[in-house]
Amino acid sequence: MADQNAPSPIPTLGRFPALDRVRVPADLRNLSVEQLKQLADELRAETVDAVSTTGGHLGASLGVVELTVALHAVFDTPDDRVIWDVGHQAYPHKILTGRRDRIRTLRQPGGLSGFTRRAESPYDPFGAAHSSTSISAGLGMAVAHHLRAEDDPSYRERNVIAVIGDGSISAGMAYEAMNNAAVAGPGAERLIVILNDNEMSIAPPVGAMSNYLSRLMSSRKFMELRELAGKFVKKLPAPMERTARKADEYARGMITGGTLFEELGFYYVGPVDGHDLPQLVNILRNLRDTDKGPILLHVITEKGHGYRPAENAGDKYHAVAKFNVITGEQKKGPAGPPSYTSVFARELVRRAQTDHRLTAITAAMPSGTGLDAFAKNYPDRFFDVGIAEQHAVTFAAGMATEGLRPFCAIYSTFLQRAYDQVMHDVVLQNLPVRFAIDRAGLVGADGATHAGSFDIAYLGCLPGMTIMAPSDELELLHMTATAIEFDEGPIALRYPRGNGLGLDLPAEGQVLEIGKGRIIREMGRQFGAETGGIAILSLGPRLGACLKAADMLAAQGLPPTVADARFAKPIDTALLENLARNHAVLITIEEGSEGGFATQVCHHLACTGLLDQVRFRPMTLPDRFIDHNTQDAQYDEAGLSAPHIVATALNALGVRLTEERTA
Repeated sequence: MADQNAPSPIPTLGRFPALDRVRVPADLRNLSVEQLKQLADELRAETVDAVSTTGGHLGASLGVVELTVALHAVFDTPDDRVIWDVGHQAYPHKILTGRRDRIRTLRQPGGLSGFTRRAESPYDPFGAAHSSTSISAGLGMAVAHHLRAEDDPSYRERNVIAVIGDGSISAGMAYEAMNNAAVAGPGAERLIVILNDNEMSIAPPVGAMSNYLSRLMSSRKFMELRELAGKFVKKLPAPMERTARKADEYARGMITGGTLFEELGFYYVGPVDGHDLPQLVNILRNLRDTDKGPILLHVITEKGHGYRPAENAGDKYHAVAKFNVITGEQKKGPAGPPSYTSVFARELVRRAQTDHRLTAITAAMPSGTGLDAFAKNYPDRFFDVGIAEQHAVTFAAGMATEGLRPFCAIYSTFLQRAYDQVMHDVVLQNLPVRFAIDRAGLVGADGATHAGSFDIAYLGCLPGMTIMAPSDELELLHMTATAIEFDEGPIALRYPRGNGLGLDLPAEGQVLEIGKGRIIREMGRQFGAETGGIAILSLGPRLGACLKAADMLAAQGLPPTVADARFAKPIDTALLENLARNHAVLITIEEGSEGGFATQVCHHLACTGLLDQVRFRPMTLPDRFIDHNTQDAQYDEAGLSAPHIVATALNALGVRLTEERTA
């Protein structure tokens, strides 16, 4: 028998009676609207309480509480598919879909993802974390359901609902999907796109009249009347038919602001107050029961809604650390060294004082990339293009053609979205665009979706690309200065999430020689039976682990040479050949995938015949994705910590590995 006195895995059990009765969304479908309103209030309080213990994306989740309750109360999830674009607003969704007992493991090692994830729940039909994918995925699902139903009469077509924010819908991919939905065939009739507008950037303020019109336009009678009118105008002469259609379009456009979406082939409903639960339920029921899609429902929400500290905060508690629920005060750790991001931004701002050709571009991440400091000082030379990485890169390319020195600051994981533009618009034309690649390597709690694992590989294969990777914040300072002065072609500097080592920084960075690494520690005298010695060539911040490994090897009588490559491309061939000729073992280590820096090294060694003379051992991220955890734990799991370096070296020498040697 279970211990009745054992602590509940849900610390709030008993505080929220309505929520306590919900195990899965089906439990919502017999509740009255008043009961749903109580549930929404309790769900909001539970979300606040849970995120206060884990940190995470709070503001966006609080903004969709009523919408989440309404969706699961009206639609037959998980058979009906609800796709959350990005997924950072899906915490209330996770609580209602059988994960309340694990919600306090959010973003923790072994716990729930901070985004939607197919492997986590059948209520997550599509994994997310990058923006603007929901409409494309939803359209694909809707068409697939229709095709399956045509083949199998017993198969029920499902509704597919894509919830996308006003920021995400600004990206080109969303419009590509909506444009395709109009011609995708009958399957698209069951697609409902919900535009979650929390910035008031599209619609006028909503009120009673707007809600009334939205209910009217979503009703079956109105749709049938509009369909009848459409059949009637088809019988009119062509000029009169066009005039009648335009009159319908513009009349509804003036009332609602939905003309753009109508032009893309969507039936537009809205704007609707996204916190008015009774209205949401009524409208969603109307839309559920129609096949006049594709439909776009425009709801207005407020980030942080219902939690006063979030409502009053400038960022609406978009992303928070652990915090006090009563006061909203976030728990901040002791002040540490400056972050890599801030060191990059400091040098860029300093140089922009005297170099008026410097410009800074980001894709909806001004604070995350540190460019908010640049924007404050030089607003006329700062450009936030929104969630539009492809445009950001080509926009920078255009600037470079006219003699400016553009910095395109984008997270490594998001630069993947603009790969064709990097290759075709920048590299092929050898334009001096500077790529500041933040969050390179493993990123901790955001997990595999945000890891910067692939940029060395996907940039390193491009002819003429220069790639730098600092081992610490001082090196980043110098590399930022180097990138500013480099006008010979495209150049990238990749740097990690988190703080530096606390090194003293000079007032300004120094320009480095392109393609030149440095020796950090010379090999000492070997005392063991082994001969030839070990060389460790590090790219980026793994240098600290390499030096620790060097101390461990020295304690075994095998003090190695340690070098800092600095450049992933072009590689320092003189340094590389020296290491290969004078050591029995050569290890490379990088915070990137297979196919990156080690591939460049191996290719050169093979072409020069030196690969036949040295035991070469590349250390990269493994060929799999690594889940969210602390960064240190992730690198340990990846096999890139100091003990792993020691083990690799000893194995290459044929030395028997013992716990004492690697402790």
